[in-house]
Amino acid sequence: MDAVTIKDVAKAAGVSPATASRVLSGNPATSPESRSRVKAAAQRLNFLPNAQARSLRSTKTDTIALLISDVRNPYFSDLAHAVEQQARAAGLMTFMGNANEDAAQQDDFLATMLSRRVDGMIVVPQGLSEQAGNASEMLRRVAQSGIPMIFVDRTLADLPVPHVIAESHTALAQAVGALKSHGHERIAFIGGPEHASTALERHDAFDAALRCHGLSTSADLHFAGDFRPASGAEGARWFLANEHRPTAVIIADAPMAIGALRVWRDAGMRIGPDFSVVSFDEVDALLMHEPPISTISHDLQAMGAAAVRALRSAMDKEEVEPVELTSTFTQRPSVAAAPQRESNMEGTTQA
Repeated sequence: MDAVTIKDVAKAAGVSPATASRVLSGNPATSPESRSRVKAAAQRLNFLPNAQARSLRSTKTDTIALLISDVRNPYFSDLAHAVEQQARAAGLMTFMGNANEDAAQQDDFLATMLSRRVDGMIVVPQGLSEQAGNASEMLRRVAQSGIPMIFVDRTLADLPVPHVIAESHTALAQAVGALKSHGHERIAFIGGPEHASTALERHDAFDAALRCHGLSTSADLHFAGDFRPASGAEGARWFLANEHRPTAVIIADAPMAIGALRVWRDAGMRIGPDFSVVSFDEVDALLMHEPPISTISHDLQAMGAAAVRALRSAMDKEEVEPVELTSTFTQRPSVAAAPQRESNMEGTTQA
């Protein structure tokens, strides 16, 4: 069956093709009667306007691209939902891609979006090296193409793109302060990969919080993970094997926390009585844990809304200022009094 054309709609509505075209493109220079007849005919014939042809005439597609780091991470799933809903409310459809924490997979998606002529891009950028910088050639190409682009959640030190991020210093200082008030002197940190700006920022904020509260910042308190459950499990085993085991640990994202909690559960460790835990990202799995896990969280609805607003400003050729949102520490029963002696957790009695 041949596709329905604008001429078919015009004939069914009893108007000229030019009138039908004006009605379907939203041109107000048409009579109410013509608009009613054309719209009814288009619906009856299941006519779909040629979006690609429209975009060639207007140079707009009313579509944007969104690239997140890992679709399995509930943090990024919630961020993607916030962006998509905000974009939809603005009349924009969203193509979503998953970088899988990999720069090559990121670049494949970006290349496809360039060919589709999207109106703008919101990107959680993937760095190439250990300094949260070294943008890929494809990211540089997008930045130089004139297509509006906003970084969200992460930045790249060597590619100045407008961004929407959340700072961690305030909430981490509060978390460390709460742990110290419960008697914790040695606090460990299971962090993320050094190519991610969020990992570096959280690592630096953790060290700053320890110094602020007069606590040790020694290297044996840091474990580098990769924002995935398996590395969280590895970090949990590192924590258990620590010769001078800390009495508390802060974990840089929810997937690593979930991996760590499984290891500690299987080892018979009790969160609260044996040691305290704080994790980034307020997700259901952490809140439903027994006891519920204390969290450092970011307002993802606000982040998604700010990213879409920034992108729309960039699309309108307006100046876009960086946006930095605040983080929130919520204390729950996973933060409890430190054991009086580290040896209590090791099953021995020492002076």
